[in-house]
Amino acid sequence: MQSPLLQKLTRWFVPLAALAAFAAWFYIAPPGILGKADSVGYAVCHRIGERSFHIGEYQLPLCARCSGTFTGAAVGILFYTLIGHKRAGMPHKKFYIFFALFFFAFGIDGSNSYLYLVKQTLGGFDQIPNLYTPNNTLRLFTGSGMGLTMASFLVPAFNQSVWRDYDPAPIVERWSHLLALLGLMFGLDLLILTESPIVLYPIAIISPLGALSLLTMIFSIIWLMVMKQDNLFTRLREMWLPLLAGLTMALLMILVIDLFRLQLTGTWGAIPFG
Repeated sequence: MQSPLLQKLTRWFVPLAALAAFAAWFYIAPPGILGKADSVGYAVCHRIGERSFHIGEYQLPLCARCSGTFTGAAVGILFYTLIGHKRAGMPHKKFYIFFALFFFAFGIDGSNSYLYLVKQTLGGFDQIPNLYTPNNTLRLFTGSGMGLTMASFLVPAFNQSVWRDYDPAPIVERWSHLLALLGLMFGLDLLILTESPIVLYPIAIISPLGALSLLTMIFSIIWLMVMKQDNLFTRLREMWLPLLAGLTMALLMILVIDLFRLQLTGTWGAIPFG
């Protein structure tokens, strides 16, 4: 347990640090809601135009693969919160084969796509054949599977760290739950592939929020471990300080990466190749 003095200091320090981090990030990020979304994507994605979806001239904050990954993560987090927000058991073992397939599909398609990019831009690897010609459809679907996988293991880890009265039941234990989640994500991916602005505008916001949510959860777990506050909470409103600390660290990470990349490349656009 923390000393009373340390508790008082953190209750003052964390909000002030959060305000400073938010102000700095808000200042350096491009203007507008979509500009702020771009700045989050800029910290976690290469943002290559040919590998991204577009609304007219506007490129989405994340490439097709990252859009799938972080939209999938957002969908997974919301889904698991609705079906049982304190479940802390890892997915039932009978479902591991699906998550393993999603993981390997992400790795294989990502590696194949990266090799294709290197051959296109740098050369020198022409003797190595590609498994297939990569495309944004495969990037989206494999990214979505990875996002669901990340949420399926991070959410129970978060619940194990946070709640005093957590439910040890598996986060996914019924076929109906898994099929509902997969069906929801598959339908959303099909909508994204229409490239309708009605769909892509919300995705331009949801996917960066998914990335920010994942980072916040990870840093909140770290905060709880360092401050020895794990398994102390019974209600969400009691969690404001660890969540705010996690969000602050996530914003600081995004800020540092954005500034470093901007200094290195001089542009908010894609990482230059060649």
